[in-house]
Formats: sequence, C-alpha cells, structure tokens
Amino acid sequence: MRRFALALTIAVITAMSAFGCVTTVRTGPPPARVEIRPALPYPEAVWIDGHWDYRYGEWVWRQGYWARAPFPGAIWIPGHWREGPGGWRWVPGHWR
Repeated sequence: MRRFALALTIAVITAMSAFGCVTTVRTGPPPARVEIRPALPYPEAVWIDGHWDYRYGEWVWRQGYWARAPFPGAIWIPGHWREGPGGWRWVPGHWR
C-alpha cells in the first residue's frame, strides 16, 4: 500500500508539472549561474537564460539555450522565482 501511495504521488506531481501547475518551495533558489553563451546559431536566435528548477526536493540547474522567436519582433520575458505567502513560486517565461 505504501509503494502504491508513493507511486501515485509521483504520478500526480509529474502530471501537474507537465500541465504547468504551480510549485511552491519553502526556500529560495541559489544564485543564478554565470553561463557562457555558445555561438549564435542563426541571425534570429534569441537566448533563453538558464534558471533553477525545483525537482524531487532539490534545486537543479536548467541550462540556457538559443530559441527561435514564434513571430517577428517577439521579445522573450524571462521566467523568475517570486517570494510570496507560503514560499517561492516559479513564474514561467513567455513571448510577448
């Protein structure tokens, strides 16, 4: 029964992450890492900064990457961690 409960909990957390549900963490993320950007792969590429993710009880660094803007003139608004009632929440990045 205990294994079933653990498996169910992991499945629910995984599903919530996949559908963009809000994660609240009690402690803030470590300082951002300094990343060296690789060479620009094509003229329209936009750099998406790396950031800390909270996975399975620990902070994990997600490296930055080059991306193609979804439409001409699109601007990337970076995601960030915001402190609020109950802890820290991830505010996803988006195109504007």
